[in-house]
Amino acid sequence: MTFPAVEILKNCTIHLTSCLSLNYRRMPSLLEYLSYNCNFMGILAGPLCSYKDYITFIEGRSYQLQQSEANGKEDTKYEQTDPSPNIAVAQKLLICGLSLLFHMTITKTLPVEYNIDDNFRATASWPVRFFYLYVSLMAARPKYYFAWTLADAINNAAGFGFRGYDKNGVTRWDLISNLRIQQIEFSTSFKMFLDNWNIQTALWLKRVCYERATFSPTIQTFILSAIWHGVYPGYYLTFLTGVLMTLAARAIRNNIRHYFVESPAVKLCYDIVTWMATQAAISYTVVPFVLLSVKPSFTFYR
Repeated sequence: MTFPAVEILKNCTIHLTSCLSLNYRRMPSLLEYLSYNCNFMGILAGPLCSYKDYITFIEGRSYQLQQSEANGKEDTKYEQTDPSPNIAVAQKLLICGLSLLFHMTITKTLPVEYNIDDNFRATASWPVRFFYLYVSLMAARPKYYFAWTLADAINNAAGFGFRGYDKNGVTRWDLISNLRIQQIEFSTSFKMFLDNWNIQTALWLKRVCYERATFSPTIQTFILSAIWHGVYPGYYLTFLTGVLMTLAARAIRNNIRHYFVESPAVKLCYDIVTWMATQAAISYTVVPFVLLSVKPSFTFYR
C-alpha cells in the first residue's frame, strides 16, 4: 500500500530530478540562442531537443558520458573516443526507405477517407468496417515514421543524438529519437502508444504543462497539444477524444489489470485483448486528425 504523502514526495522528487537534469545556469548569447532555434539539423521535422543537450553537443562535450552499472545503482564517468554513427544512420535510412515504399504503395490503396464513403458504409458489415478502419490508419502511419526517422538520421549523421553505451558496450543513438515503431504497433495500452509516438514533443508537453498543472493535467495537456498542432478542427476533435480515451483506459487498467497478471497464459490473452482494444481506440481517435474538417469527421462519428 502506498500512502498519499509518500506518492506525492516521490512525484516531486522525479519532477525535481527532471528539471535539474535540463537546467542550464548560464544565459545563452544571442548567437547560441539563434543557433539552437535555427540549426539546420532540425529544419526538416525536428526532433525537439533540450538546449542543454544541444549546447553540450556543439561544445564537443557530448561524449563525456555516464555509464550506468548493470545493477543501475552506480554511475561512473569516463571519456570515449568519438563513436561512429554510421551503423545507426544506415539502419534509420533503411527504415526510411521501407516506410516510404509502404506509404507510396499500400497507403494509396487504403485511403482513410474511404471509411466515410457512402457506398462502403451502406454495404460493408461491421467487422469489415472495423478491420478497414484499423488497416487504413496503420497504413497512414509510415509517412510519420519516414519523416521522423529521416530527421533523426540527419542529426545522428552530424554526431548529435548519442546517448552513451548500454551495459554491453553498444552505442545508443536515441537521445532525441521521436518514435519506437515496434512499441507503437504492439501497444497494449493507450498510454504505451502515446509514450512511443512523437516522444520529444510528448516530453516537452509533460515538462511544461502536465507536471505544472494544478488541476486536470491530462485535459490541459491534450488541449495544449491541440493548440500546438494548429487550427484544423480535426485536431481538436482528436485531442478531446484522446482525453476521454486516456481517462477511460487508465481507469480500466487500474481496476482490472491485476486480475490477469498472475498466470502467463492469462496474461498473454489479456495482452492480446488489450492490444486489439488499444488499436481500435487509437484508430477511432485519430481519424479526425487525418480528415481535418468538421463535416467528414462527424460523418465518421455517425
